[in-house]
Amino acid sequence: MSEKKQPKRQKRVALFTGPGCVWCVKAKQFFKKHKIRFNEIDITKDKKAAADCKKHTGGGGIPVILIENKWISGFNEPLIKRELGIK
Repeated sequence: MSEKKQPKRQKRVALFTGPGCVWCVKAKQFFKKHKIRFNEIDITKDKKAAADCKKHTGGGGIPVILIENKWISGFNEPLIKRELGIK
């Protein structure tokens, strides 16, 4: 009897963005290229999300990326890849 491998569950990803943010667009393109599902949250329309980002990252700007419980300030591709297990 052979065991089937369970597909690896993707980590939860939230992308905090704002209008006119070039690095936010790059982050979205990166996630789409790597087929990573993400929840996009516009911090100009969600003040609680904006406050959470500021609290966890010191308020450095956008994008802010939350992978499971890891907050990443800015589009830091090597760190994002490491957190998601992308080579």
